[in-house]
Amino acid sequence: MSNEPGDDGDAAGSSRRRRLSKISIPEANWNDLAPGARVMFLLNNKNEVPALFTEMAELSTGPTEEWRETARWVKFEEDVEEGGNRWSKPHVATLSLHALFQLRSSLLHGVVLIDLEAESLPILTEVILNELKGTGQLDEAALGGVKHVLSLRHTHQYEQAGRAGSTNGAKEGGFLNAVRSISDIGKSFSHGRNLSKQAKETETDESGPNSPKKSAPLGAQLELPKVGSIPKDLTREGSSADVQKGNTHFLKKLPHGVEATSVLVGEVDFLTHHVTVFGRLKDAKVLGDLAEVPVPTRFIYILLGPRGHGSQYREMGRAIATLMTDEIFHDVAYKARDRNDLLDGIDEFLDQVTVLPPGEWDPKIRIEPPQVVPSQQKRIETQKDLLLLEAGAPVKKIEEEEPVSHCDDPGLQMTGRFCGGLIDDIKRKAPWFVSDFTDAFNMQCVATFCFMYFALLAPIVTFGGLLEEATHQRMAAMENLFAGAICGTLYHLFAGQPLTIIGSTGPVLVFETILYDMCTSLEIDYLSFRTWVYFWTALILLIVVVTDLSSLVSYITRFTEESFATLIAVIFIYEAIMKWIKIKDSLEVIEYVYPGSNKTATCRCIDNGAPYSKIWAAAHKRRMDYLLPGGNNATSLDYSKVSLSNCKLFLGHLEGEGCYTLYDKWLMSLILMVGTFFFAITLKNCRNSCYFPSRVRQFVSDFAVFLAITIMTTIDLLIGINTPKLNVPSTFRPTWDGRGWIIPPFNGNPLWTAPLAAIPALLACILIFMDQQITAVIVNRKENKFKKGYGYHLDMLVLCILILIVGYLGLPIYVAATVLSINHVNSLKVVSESRAPGEVPQFIGVREQRVTGIVTFILIGCSILMSNVLGHIPMPVLYGVFLYMGIASLGGIQFFDRLLLLFMPMKYQPDTIYIRHVPITRVHLFTMCQLGCFAVLWTVKSIKNTSISFPIMLVVMIGVRKLMEKFFTEKDLKYLDDKMPDFHLRKKEDLRRKSHAVDGNAEEIEIDLDENQGTIHAVKTEAHLHIPMASGNVIKIPLAAIQEPSHNINISKEVNSSGMWRHITSGSKSSLQQGNSHTPDANSPRLATPEDNEDDDEAITINIVKPSPDNADRAVIGEQEPLLHKRNPPAP
Repeated sequence: MSNEPGDDGDAAGSSRRRRLSKISIPEANWNDLAPGARVMFLLNNKNEVPALFTEMAELSTGPTEEWRETARWVKFEEDVEEGGNRWSKPHVATLSLHALFQLRSSLLHGVVLIDLEAESLPILTEVILNELKGTGQLDEAALGGVKHVLSLRHTHQYEQAGRAGSTNGAKEGGFLNAVRSISDIGKSFSHGRNLSKQAKETETDESGPNSPKKSAPLGAQLELPKVGSIPKDLTREGSSADVQKGNTHFLKKLPHGVEATSVLVGEVDFLTHHVTVFGRLKDAKVLGDLAEVPVPTRFIYILLGPRGHGSQYREMGRAIATLMTDEIFHDVAYKARDRNDLLDGIDEFLDQVTVLPPGEWDPKIRIEPPQVVPSQQKRIETQKDLLLLEAGAPVKKIEEEEPVSHCDDPGLQMTGRFCGGLIDDIKRKAPWFVSDFTDAFNMQCVATFCFMYFALLAPIVTFGGLLEEATHQRMAAMENLFAGAICGTLYHLFAGQPLTIIGSTGPVLVFETILYDMCTSLEIDYLSFRTWVYFWTALILLIVVVTDLSSLVSYITRFTEESFATLIAVIFIYEAIMKWIKIKDSLEVIEYVYPGSNKTATCRCIDNGAPYSKIWAAAHKRRMDYLLPGGNNATSLDYSKVSLSNCKLFLGHLEGEGCYTLYDKWLMSLILMVGTFFFAITLKNCRNSCYFPSRVRQFVSDFAVFLAITIMTTIDLLIGINTPKLNVPSTFRPTWDGRGWIIPPFNGNPLWTAPLAAIPALLACILIFMDQQITAVIVNRKENKFKKGYGYHLDMLVLCILILIVGYLGLPIYVAATVLSINHVNSLKVVSESRAPGEVPQFIGVREQRVTGIVTFILIGCSILMSNVLGHIPMPVLYGVFLYMGIASLGGIQFFDRLLLLFMPMKYQPDTIYIRHVPITRVHLFTMCQLGCFAVLWTVKSIKNTSISFPIMLVVMIGVRKLMEKFFTEKDLKYLDDKMPDFHLRKKEDLRRKSHAVDGNAEEIEIDLDENQGTIHAVKTEAHLHIPMASGNVIKIPLAAIQEPSHNINISKEVNSSGMWRHITSGSKSSLQQGNSHTPDANSPRLATPEDNEDDDEAITINIVKPSPDNADRAVIGEQEPLLHKRNPPAP
């Protein structure tokens, strides 16, 4: 569970800090606290500390005696493969408990130097030797050996790989180096200032003694940037070494300001016991070639010992290196004041470790890095709450993160003021208006409007053809393109959420069809009557805006919005497939018989009895009415003059044994559609591929759809099969000759048509409101991590103005398009850069800007000028884009994921929050209810006579969702859906006041039973716990009778009591005594080792399991008895 940063989280954090400040615990009494609590006090000051790069080197005693790098850590562990001479894949470090105990013992009995001062590695070596001599751990001979070992050369893996590559691997890595060089060229020359810098450097180099002659050509003076070239601003304070000596290519992957930790472990002949030194420099310094990368070194850990224990030394080195990458111990190491603070850090780490059974897991298995690294700050927060509990202070229950509902959005609250919500939207969006344009200067935005242009162009042209048929040419593709240019540009320029893409939708087409049929039956002018319909529509929607009625969006929960989004996505997929199938009706037919066949090669087109009006309508629908000799005024068609390929198009019938249909166009269309989908989905996912540099992968991923269209269009042109092409109008004029661009209000219609238009306007308002706001809710979900706020009221105001404009221009209306908006947001998602090896890029937000929408719709308006170029794009390629958008928009929809659960065995089901907290049978029941509503929506939409009631069915779904509260518990709906506002707020307020009147300190709590057996709803007062029974009675339990669990578990004392620790510390003492070592001060009771007369195999007594950070909010029930009892000695 991860908590998103936000105002609520900051408020909660400040509240905890205020409660903590009331507890005053003298530092002298810290020894009585658990180590986690002491660590919490140590880290109370939130001073920023640098990130750490940790490197472990082992002493090599082969032909050359040197320190050889064997492992490194940034966030995850990387090991040098023994035979491959290469780094392993980054993996999660797994440590043995024995190695951690040995490490703790080494810090307890070894040398610990805090804030030592050393300017170089030789000076640091002298300081360490003096400390070893001062403590009496080594004699003079051993000190000389240690000095010799510490002065040996340090060899790093990149140097070994470079030597091997120069002889064996030069050819193998040539291609990758070339690609990296090209990537570096793009990075270096992407800004003008880098060009000026290179010009200056060229002049400087020419002034040198070895510079080329002035007469040399310019190309000879320029060099390609080398792989691993150093940024010009790499100078660091305290750096005294040449940065060119380090692994500068790996340095690019490290965070800014990083410091190094060096771990040196080795076996030597001159020691009879092991020697450990942990040192922290006061000021980080670059210590020669000690670290692989040229960064200052802050920490050093040295472990030297006699031969025969190399594996133990290696594991101890891995343990300290892994601890230095731990978020909590990393801060402890920087802020530690003495040895005891470091031991507290290790004990806190031991308190949080997870143990894997040795018989069920192989330690050699490398665990892949997680997709999301959990924050470790909760480890500190848990200690704060436990400390408050022990001090008797009230502790707020830490609840697991719950799905956030948009009903709590302040932008959807009733303000009670005239235009209150609209004014708040304007105030919320105004500060971001300039950044909405400056944030678009990115290559990702260029890729987005290239993708969205083709994603919008095809449906606009197709929808225009359907409008032309429904309105008898009153509106067609030309009017739809013009409406897109006007509405899209103005909407994205002034809207509250410019990431919402508007377009012509199916319900709008149905409404226009019904409106035209109504005008035909009343014998009134359609376009003039339509202006009054949209005048009333704009007026009603304006009333909705000024009265804050957009707050009704809070009743649209995930149940409704995901059903709607899934329906639109399935429609895209269904329509793409059906349009490909319809290509079969326009295949070419020739006269042909197989060689040797007895059939005659004759084929002719004959009349099928269809009236001429239907023939002309069918031809006009496919824009082929120009082939009819008599046009629209003829009464019959001579089928003998109709080509065989157009026979079925003109409703004729093919007769003869030689009629042979060519399926090449249909098969080629299938290849183009599937190929476009395949390339789009593959190239989009190549961002996480293992091939090519990250910049190349990112570029290909951003332009995935555009590249897919380009590739498949090129293939179609090369093959030359006559596939259906995109047909874009080439002249800017109204489609119908009987109209202009300005529509008169009446145009011969009687005056009573103006008030009559208010009736269909009500239906249009419901249609537009539901279409617009459901899409806005889907786009504005918390998962998208928007930072600039929303504007539901402002969006509706802009839409009112646009509806009024298109009404008087006689253009189609545009509302929010769900699938297009989802794909627009997905194409603008931003992920974190993967710097550290093994770190998975995380989604961090969306590029919130207006430019992509504005540029896309400007290009839509300019499509008339590009009709010659666009006419080469095959329609099946655009069908593949529809298929991609439909399938891509299904990703992340919980309803679709729960549908897949119906066919998934339990052991393969994902670990989602609703599966954790809701029984799977209830999950399936909820899914079936939602699937039933989805089927009703599909049925209503598919039947022409009922499709106009589609928006009303969305309102009905809100009522169905409210009714489901009778059959599902509040807890189930909390995890399966969003919170829904209560219809009975007054009743709820009365109940709350009544409960406070009975007991002002009453608190409603829920007790979760194991194995999803349900939840007990209880009320906790100051003295009793009230549990209601099914019979209506209430059990009243005194709180004094309930044993409160004890959280006083001191991990340090428990470790000191264990047999393993006694064995390790006794071995350390004996070895130190052999070397005349100094025994450290043991005045602190928490560091005291057990007495010698205690039993070695004595068990640990634990009264209760302390809540872990991941499950800190779960109450421990029924653990009144200790889990392990300390065995009493037998009676004499």
